[in-house]
Amino acid sequence: MPGNSFGKVLRLSTFGESHGPAIGGILDGFPAGIQLDLDFVQAQLDRRKPGQSRLSSQRKESDILQVLSGVFEGKSTGTPVGLLIPNDDSRSKDYDHLKENFRPSHADRTYSQKYGHRDYRGGGRSSARETAVRVAAGALAMQIIPQVKIRAFVSAVGPHSMDPAHSLNLDQIDSNDVRCPDPQAAKTFEAAILAARKVGDSLGGVITCRVEGLPPGLGEPVFDKLPAELAKAMMSINAVKGFEIGEGFKAATMTGSEHNDAYDADGNRISNHAGGVEGGLSTGEELIFRVAFKPVATLMRDQQGVNEQGKAVNIKGKGRHDPCVVPRAVPIVEAMAALVIADYYLLNRTSKIEL
Repeated sequence: MPGNSFGKVLRLSTFGESHGPAIGGILDGFPAGIQLDLDFVQAQLDRRKPGQSRLSSQRKESDILQVLSGVFEGKSTGTPVGLLIPNDDSRSKDYDHLKENFRPSHADRTYSQKYGHRDYRGGGRSSARETAVRVAAGALAMQIIPQVKIRAFVSAVGPHSMDPAHSLNLDQIDSNDVRCPDPQAAKTFEAAILAARKVGDSLGGVITCRVEGLPPGLGEPVFDKLPAELAKAMMSINAVKGFEIGEGFKAATMTGSEHNDAYDADGNRISNHAGGVEGGLSTGEELIFRVAFKPVATLMRDQQGVNEQGKAVNIKGKGRHDPCVVPRAVPIVEAMAALVIADYYLLNRTSKIEL
């Protein structure tokens, strides 16, 4: 099974399944000599872990990170950083009914068709449990680029969106369980999630990410454009169905005179409709993108699935699942953005070396 690695200079490879003994990863290409704050890494993991509020899965995982290599006396050594997170609270019996049955909108059937053999416990390798390793790696990557501030937040849940006219304090993202900096919208989002959970249903949502402090010129002009790599990173997250940067799809409804980011007399951009990129490269302006998540596929109600013989079967979700993934996905989006930006920062640095 290839496709378990991400990045060019800074490269993360992950391993493990939802109900195996542990998940982990190797972060290669990490520069030497960086003083690391592992408490910050653990804090980011705590933002993602299950069981943190009534809006999330009640699986109880401590998600205590073990750093196996690549760090000595608090600093990175330049060798591969080995990461390990034990699985403490898997309940595999909750998935026995899926041994020969495929749930709708899951990877069950496609995995079976491709590989002929699958780990049906909690989704195995396709479980979002794998993203904990990404969060740890992303928190380390942020320490390569301390001048860059990456902040993501929930901007929509189901049909409900934040009022764009409301002023936002992005330092208050974690002030509520929904991780929305708009207190009024946060109450609406929370009520919607709890209502969906009560009837055994689920909701999707949107996460907005804003990045400050980027230098101009990150990215490459053709296939490795910065927004293209960000799109790949975000689309690799479980349940993501859409990515847009700047005005995104709204740009298709605008005229060129409305969308162009013109300059003032001092050479400064008047607007930022492009979202901080031009020609695939960062402009130095604030980078702004949005990520759309589908509703969670596991429902606590009857759904029609199919078995290995192709016959329709009735399936009801069991186990512990989020009714909406977006509150816990905020640190995942931030982590993947950090991995992309740190990778391009290192790539940019190596490309300017004169021999």
